[in-house]
Amino acid sequence: MDRTEFIGYVRGHGDAVVSTIGPDGAPQAAYLSVAATDRGELVFDARPSSRKVSNIRRDSRVAVVIGGADGTTLQCEGEADLPEGEELERCAAAYVSAFPQFADSLASGVVVIRVRLMWARYGDFRGRGAEMRDVDLGP
Repeated sequence: MDRTEFIGYVRGHGDAVVSTIGPDGAPQAAYLSVAATDRGELVFDARPSSRKVSNIRRDSRVAVVIGGADGTTLQCEGEADLPEGEELERCAAAYVSAFPQFADSLASGVVVIRVRLMWARYGDFRGRGAEMRDVDLGP
């Protein structure tokens, strides 16, 4: 799977489980809406007071799983941040394009989180044997 296919997969599903690292080192997971930028970054929103935001500010490492119900998955790992300036505008635009119903929440203080992926693997479990392929995240 290349980056273009990856972006299409994320946009086709629109939801994911995101796992961050809690203050005691334990994983903390949340099911939420997720979008992909044209660069292949993942973006989602969160309340500034959420565990996700606190965890990411302390330790930027995250894991994300997209899919599952259709017999396919994307397993991803990367580093998350809260973009600012032009990067925030670009990421917010990708998120609002995918989820226009959340535009008002971004205007009322909800933050945008971006995940820059370091690794991703696609799995297809619909046939007789599982097919697992690393994702080429390059340009």
